[in-house]
Amino acid sequence: MATETNRIEYKQELTEALEKEVVAFLNYHEGGVIYIGIDKMGKTIGVKDADGDMLKIKDRLKTNISPSCMGLFDVISETKNGKDIIKIIIASGTEKPYYLRRQGMSERGCFIRIGTAAEPMPQKMIDELFAKRTRNSISKIKSNQQNLKFEQLKIYYNETGVKLNNRFAANLELLTEKGDYNYTAYLMADKNSTSIKVAKYKGTTRVNLIESNEYGNCSIIKATKQVLDKIDLENKTITKITSKERGNKRLWDAIALREAVINAFVHNDYTSEVPPKFEFFTDRIEITSAGSLPDGLSQDEFFEGYSVPRNKEIMRIYKDLNLVEHLGSGVPRILESYSKDCFKFSTNFLRMTFPSVAPVTDLVTDKAAEETAATDVKSSKNIGGTIGGTIGGTIDDLTDRQKQVIKLIIKDNKLSVRELAGKLKINNSAAQAHLDSLKTKGFIERIGGTRGYWKVLIQSI
Repeated sequence: MATETNRIEYKQELTEALEKEVVAFLNYHEGGVIYIGIDKMGKTIGVKDADGDMLKIKDRLKTNISPSCMGLFDVISETKNGKDIIKIIIASGTEKPYYLRRQGMSERGCFIRIGTAAEPMPQKMIDELFAKRTRNSISKIKSNQQNLKFEQLKIYYNETGVKLNNRFAANLELLTEKGDYNYTAYLMADKNSTSIKVAKYKGTTRVNLIESNEYGNCSIIKATKQVLDKIDLENKTITKITSKERGNKRLWDAIALREAVINAFVHNDYTSEVPPKFEFFTDRIEITSAGSLPDGLSQDEFFEGYSVPRNKEIMRIYKDLNLVEHLGSGVPRILESYSKDCFKFSTNFLRMTFPSVAPVTDLVTDKAAEETAATDVKSSKNIGGTIGGTIGGTIDDLTDRQKQVIKLIIKDNKLSVRELAGKLKINNSAAQAHLDSLKTKGFIERIGGTRGYWKVLIQSI
């Protein structure tokens, strides 16, 4: 039976002590996880109103803890032994010490995780942490432009079903303490001077540049989506022919590649004014972001998924827009397909290098196979029969839930992640995961980006 550890806390029900436990994990160098609905012995009790409790938790953590911990926690629902439980993932914060707002920065308000308990923090430790508090973060740097517009950001939030009100700049922490737009706001604004480069070379060196694309000078959300679309276009499905077999495969694992791109944008050190860079070679893709590991995070902790967000305000927005599933999920997903050797850490940069499945000279794009596999389904009547027949006979590796997703898309090909989650009665992250899996396996395709529609593909296996 599972027991509590230095990084895991069980609570049978939601109590008044929740903020204390969260503060302790925020101040702990590894962060941690709190489960609601599991008793101290590890027995699953469950919660009666998971959705209601999740809303209460988010509001309490937003209101009762200082400095702001928005972007440093995730609240998700899970099912264990047939019962609903709540999982709160807390990252180690970069603005320690965190404290209970009503108690102030004192021994009564500051806590730290010691063993399996949240212990009061000695005043000496409080003073030392406050002296080291990171002040040169993009949230504290005043934007050199104050006449900023955020129409793109508002559109992306609208697409998730959230309308930004007049206080959105304060709520999303886009303001300095004096009320000016900060550097985070500058990056999120419709116009800025942040240029993102995607380069393509002939060969394995940077000698022969054959294509140079420049994205950016706009909201980095838009730039992120543009880079994702470009990389997805370059990540071709190929046919590798050997003496024994002929197999279709994409050049790089799509899920790992997407996580790497998002990781580069979210964790880039923008205080250096050096944006992330993406480069294609004959045998690999390289993704480089400014800034090495955050202070206090070891390489082992990095690979295990411990999260110390360098830019918590950016992380929060990317999570709101369903670009990030949950804290600490990116690197473990990448490691499912690639080894730790693909990561290279230096004093000022982090580079991820993913080899292609084979050199380009050994690959042949199978156009006929692609045309057969990507037949556009024209009418819901014909599709209804196909799902039960042709597709049903060839997608046995898909779950019943994923087949349900395909049927819902057939009925409404402009279905949003939030709408899908509502119809399936699951959270947005789980809905996005189903869509990502179906895209990777080639059963659906996104046409036209965020304002486009879903296309169902018939694929012979």
